[in-house]
Formats: sequence, C-alpha cells, structure tokens
Amino acid sequence: MKNRQHFWLSVVWFALISEAFVLVSSQPLAVACGSKGGKDEDGRNWESDEKYLKSSHGSIQLQAGYQDPSLLSIIPYMNARIFTSPAMYQFPIKPKKRYLARFHFYPAAYPNFNISNSYFSVTAGEVTLMNNFSAQITCQALTQAYLVREYSLAHSDSKFLNITFTPSTNYTNSFAFVNGIELIAMPNLFGMTTTVGYDSSSDLDISSENLQMMFRLNVGGQYIPPSKDSGGLFRSWYNDDPYVFAAAMGVNTEADEGVRIRYKKLSHSSAPVDVYRTARAMGRIGHFNLKFNLTWWFQVDANFTYIVRLHFCDFEDDSVNQRVFNVYINNQSAQADPYAADIIAWTGGKGIPTYKDYAIFVNDGPGDEMVWIQMTPSTESKPQYYDSQLNGVEIFKLNDENKNLAGSNPQPSSMLLETGSKPNKSFHSKSNNSVLAGAAGGAAASFVLIALAVYAYIKRKRAGGADSHASSWLPLHGSSPSNGSKYGKSNSSDASALAQGLSRHFSISEIRQATQNFIDSNVIGVGGFGKVYKGLIDGGTNVAIKRSNPSSEQGINEFKTEIEMLSKLRHKHLVSLIGFCDEGGEMCLVYDYMALGTFREHLYNNKKAQLSWKQRLEICIGAARGLHYLHTGAKYTIIHRDVKTTNILLDEKCVAKVSDFGLSKTGPDMKQGHVSTVVKGSFGYLDPEYFRRQQLTEKSDVYSFGVVLFEALCARPVLNPSLPKEQVSLADWALHCHKNGTLEDIIDPHLKGKINPECLNKFADTAVKCLSDQGLDRPHMGDVLWNLEFALQLQESADSASGWIDQGSSTSSDSSVRSQRQVNNSSQGSSDLELNEEPNNQIDIFSQLVDPKGR
Repeated sequence: MKNRQHFWLSVVWFALISEAFVLVSSQPLAVACGSKGGKDEDGRNWESDEKYLKSSHGSIQLQAGYQDPSLLSIIPYMNARIFTSPAMYQFPIKPKKRYLARFHFYPAAYPNFNISNSYFSVTAGEVTLMNNFSAQITCQALTQAYLVREYSLAHSDSKFLNITFTPSTNYTNSFAFVNGIELIAMPNLFGMTTTVGYDSSSDLDISSENLQMMFRLNVGGQYIPPSKDSGGLFRSWYNDDPYVFAAAMGVNTEADEGVRIRYKKLSHSSAPVDVYRTARAMGRIGHFNLKFNLTWWFQVDANFTYIVRLHFCDFEDDSVNQRVFNVYINNQSAQADPYAADIIAWTGGKGIPTYKDYAIFVNDGPGDEMVWIQMTPSTESKPQYYDSQLNGVEIFKLNDENKNLAGSNPQPSSMLLETGSKPNKSFHSKSNNSVLAGAAGGAAASFVLIALAVYAYIKRKRAGGADSHASSWLPLHGSSPSNGSKYGKSNSSDASALAQGLSRHFSISEIRQATQNFIDSNVIGVGGFGKVYKGLIDGGTNVAIKRSNPSSEQGINEFKTEIEMLSKLRHKHLVSLIGFCDEGGEMCLVYDYMALGTFREHLYNNKKAQLSWKQRLEICIGAARGLHYLHTGAKYTIIHRDVKTTNILLDEKCVAKVSDFGLSKTGPDMKQGHVSTVVKGSFGYLDPEYFRRQQLTEKSDVYSFGVVLFEALCARPVLNPSLPKEQVSLADWALHCHKNGTLEDIIDPHLKGKINPECLNKFADTAVKCLSDQGLDRPHMGDVLWNLEFALQLQESADSASGWIDQGSSTSSDSSVRSQRQVNNSSQGSSDLELNEEPNNQIDIFSQLVDPKGR
C-alpha cells in the first residue's frame, strides 16, 4: 500500500512539475542578453540570458559605449552578448505551438570590438533566420540606431527551441552579437491563403510554415506601441502615411464612440481594437473616387513568396452593397469583379473585423522587388458608394523550400558612394556614433525612412537607370565634408565635387559682367546669406544671383548646402539652381529669375498686385507639392527648415516655387527621424515643438506651412507687435478665432463673400491641423496637398454653379494680374524687410530677416 501511495504521489508530483513547466514555457519571455535584466520603460520585465545560454565559451558581456538619444529604453539595448564562436540558446517551449521570436540589435561601439566586423548567421532549430547578417550596415542603411527582427516560427514536436548564433567565416575577426530576445507563444493565425494570379487550386496552406514580419501598419491611424497590442504579443503597428503613393491619399476615418468592435469568431490576437477603429478610405465623392486608386507600395527581397494580410472593419455601413471595391496586388486581381470586396457581406455586420490573406511571389527582375497594393471602387454591382477602405496591413516573408528566410544585407546607395563616405568607418569612434541614430518614437522611423527611400527608388526606376540588383533605394548617409574656412578661401574644388557636373560653374568675370560689377542698383533683395542681384547672362537671360556676405555666419555651409541640394533637385515647384561661382574670394549662386517676386509681396504690399482666392489656393498647392517632393520624392528626406511666404516665389505665370535651401537638412543628417540641432528659422513660423526640443522633423515644415496658409487667408504679417498681445502672433490668433467660430472676421477683407463656405472650412481645418502643438498630430505634407486640392475643387465647383469666373486665375496674363486691386499696407508689421521696391517693378527675391541670427 505504501509503495502504491509513493507511486501516485510521484505521478502527481511529476504532473504538477510538468504543468508548471508548460505554464512557464507558454508565458511571454523577454531576455536581456549580456545583462542582469530589469524593467524597460514600459514596465515590462526582462530577465538575464544566463540560464538559457547552453554553449557560452567565446561569449562576452559588454556595455555599449554610447547611448543613442533615440533609444526608448536602456533595457535591452545598452548591454550585449557578443560571440566570437558559435553559441546556442536553448529555450523551453510548448510542443505543437507557434512562437513569435523577436531579436533586438543595437550596433554601437563595444569595447575592443569593431562593430564593422560583425557578420553572423542566426538559426532557430532548422530554420535560417539571418545569414551573413550585418546589423551595422542594415541600421546605417535605414538611418536608425537599433533594429528589431520578428519571426513567426511554426510548431514543432520538441520541448526546446535552439537558437544558434554563428560568426561568419568569410570575414576576419568576425563576431556575432545580440541585445535582446523575445519568445512569445501565439495562436496560429495562418492557414489557407489565396494565391494571387492563380486559380483556387494553387492556394497555399501556410499553417505549418515559418514567416518573417516585414511590415505591420495601422492604416489611417496612429502608431500603436507594443504595450497597446492585443493578445499579449507586444507588436508595433506603424502609421501607413509614408507608404501611400503620391498625393492621392484618400481620407482618414475613425469609428464613432458609440460603435463597438465585435471580434465574433476572429481571434483578438489578429490586431488590436485601435486598428479596426481607424481606416483609410477614398471619401464619399463617388465621381471623384473613380478617377484614382488608393495605392501603397513596399520594397522587399526578391525570390520569396510574401503573404499580404489586409485587415478590414466597416464601422460606417451596415448593409451589403453599400461600399464595394476591387483589390489588386502587383497589378494582379486579388479581390476584383465579380468577386469584389464587400466588408459587410464578409462579416455580416457593422463593427465586425476580418482579414484576408493573399500570397504573391516576387521575382528578381528589374523593378520587381516591390509589393504594390491598390484599391479602386467597383462599379459592376452599382454600390451605394463608390469607395474603398482598408484598416490594416501586414506583410510576411514565407520561408523557401530550404526553410530559409535570410535576405542579403542592403548595399550603400549610389548617393552614399558619391559622398565618398565609408559606411563601416562611421562606427569606429564615439564621435561618429551619431550615425547610428534612429527615429523619434524608436523603430517606427525605420518604416518611415524605408518608405521614403522606396519612393526615391521608384522615381529613379521611372527615370530609367536604377540597377535592380543593388539596393540603391536606401537613404543617403554622410555628406560632403565642409573643410573650408568660414569664409575667404576658395573652395572651388569642393563645390565642383558637390555639383557633380549638374550645375554650371560660372567664372567670377561672368558674374561681375552679369551684375555690372555688383552695382547697388541691381540689388533686388537681401537675406542671411547676403545680397541678391538681378543679373543678365548669355546675352539676355534674366537670373537672380545671391552673393555671400563675408560677415555672414552662414557662409560656406549655406553655400554648400544650396549647391548640394539644388544641383540634384529638379521639380516644377522648386526654384532651379542654374550654377555657382566659387573663385576670387567670392561665393555666388545663380538661380532662375522669378518675375513676380515673393508670395508675401502679393498678400500685403501696396506695390504688388492683389491675388484672388483661387490664385492663393493654387500658389499654396504649388508650394505644398514642392515641399511634399522634398519630404518624400527626392533621393533622400529633405527638411526645408525655413518655410515662409518670402521663400515661396512666383514666376511670370504665377506658378509657385519653393526657394532658399541654405538652412535645409537632408538624409545624411536624418539619423533619428529628427535632427538634434540649434534652432534656426523665422520667428512666427517656427515649430514650437522644434523650439522646445531642438529636434527637427519634416513636421516642422508642416507647422510653418500652416502659418503660410493662414497668412494667405488673412493677408497680414505673421508677427505684428503693434496689435494687442493676443493678436501679435497670426498662428495663435487664427487658432483662437477658429476655435471660437470667428475666423471669418479676420480673413482678408478683399476675400469676403468670395470664398465658398465648404472650401473655407476645408482650408481652415487643414491649416489648424498643421498647427497642432505636437508633431505627431500634424498631417504629412501629402495629406495637406490632398486637402488643398480638394478645397480648390470645392471652390471651382461653387464658381461653376454660380456662373462666376475668377479673373484672378493663374492662367491670367501678367498685365491682368497687376491690374487687380491693391491691398492697404496699414497692417504691415512683419520682421521681414522689404528692399528697393521701385516703380520699375524690380522684384525682392529671397527677401528674408536682415539679421541672420534670427533665421
């Protein structure tokens, strides 16, 4: 009897121990590698990796020598486990269970280790996750400080998951490292998947496959941090704005507070509620929606199959055939007539989410390394609304037949090679560790920067010349060194290298001849860089020539910045750089001459022609197009940093062109998604968040442009000290009036009764959003552009309905523009200086603050 009791006690004890083991192995596991662990900034506990490390010879625990400002938490990033020989972690897992594995890398400077030598592979069981992987190159290419790689590993029969790090044998002194590992049991959210471009017999069952997460977006909504994710999976969901093609961005919508999201049969782990409460749609103007598609684009590794998961939840409609739309992936029908998408038909009701999976193989042909998602309204079933909608996107890479998920390291862009920078040398010293800087908000910026780079890649593809096998889409790092003195020495060799043969090199004799030896009567403006002269070149071509002031604090830096920017930029709404001169102790920049001067002069200057509302709208749209191109369409992200009405110039046809790039910041400096820099700009236009934090982002340009919009509407200086205290700042006063419903009281008297109310509301709402105190709450310039174009359409529709013709259209001749009414100058109180406004209509190009320190 006693032996029998001992036997059953042993059985019970063993069962309890086994159950406890299963419970432990199924709990989310966060391991801080190379440290004792602790809690991160979100309060999540990370434990030491010691007990999981099974082969530790050749492993070293080290602390990073530099903490990048973009790191959201010291844990797990400031300590690393470094391996000089193959090493293995062994984690207990629950058999027959799918696991999410997440790896954290911070390729900083570690004592006695050159991060440039770090090349290694990572395997999880029999699955190759990374091969010949360099976190340093990848982070540098993505202009971020740290990297997170996430995988969904198929179930196995084993009770342990072995994760092995192996330094590459292809490089001298190579080593592997890792800062943190997460292992989380997850429901199997994968099953039968529709194969795009084939019939149903080709559908894939991916329930037992391994996948790498490539993109995860909250479409039409804000960033969702890991702490707000559902199902305890700690996923990050990023905003989709950077991935939306061109300016046709549709509208962001959000469910009313009374709408409850009901998961029904859908797992709560599929996506958090916030994903299903927000969406991007086309809007309810059906005839307009039929003219464009909603399009997203993503760059991926070639020769892999990708699973595109689209999340849907209709929180506006409640019946079938109200909103029906087609879905295309890589120009192939994924969900199209006669099987177009009808969310209510799929889910059976309002507020019920679902998702659809589609498989697409990406070839290795020129231009093929992309996944495109397009949506357009269906017309076949004649739905109530010609509209489409998307709530979320996830894109996963599917393992190949060899259970491989590893792609190649990104290659330096051609622009990076042009600068002469050596990527691997950027991490050798503490002084250069800033190259590692990531985006504000952490890894969120990696997605933003990838998308901006993708846009640049496509632009080059269209221009015909990108090598599809080289990762030339990646953003630029490093810039040409500024090895000249502040002023005085000739730097023609530097300038010539910067221009790369794209701009004309003028001799000093040509410049002197063009300006009549810099005669004062030819001065047409002045700025922080120096005086601006009207010049004549090539026997009759008018140009504007900026001559550097020897006492200017901007000097060589602004000179090089302008050449570096504009010699590589060509856009209808950017002022074109014709050439430069850098000899004889002179630094000059030669631009197209803008016949109608600055936007500001036509808003409140009694010597310039008054602009109609439609003209002002068209000018704002043109400037927005120029800024949108700088932010997303150039080869690398460009922040203007001095957006204002004096830097928006008008040509002879009243076409707006953004000018003055001397203070701009570019991709090489966008290491964190923001630039930590001394505050510069023009008072009245300055982003308050930038002023407080000294961190510059593209949203700083958006804020300044919001001030420009109100300046266009109200025709008054942005700062007027002669007014009552609450009215001194145009931005503050306009926000106050908009909030109180009195905005119409402060608009330009010449516009009273001439603006369609719907147009005014759309325009004002756009400007107010631009002036949000927090950058994250401001729209991207693409959203601003779309809304302004919509406002113009509303105005034109109202004008057509009333039979009124706007005589101030941009198609008007120069004489008709100048014959319009002139505005009274009594309200003028701006800190900008107007110079040399003579009766012969010479134009003040580049007029700015006289004191360069005020910029």
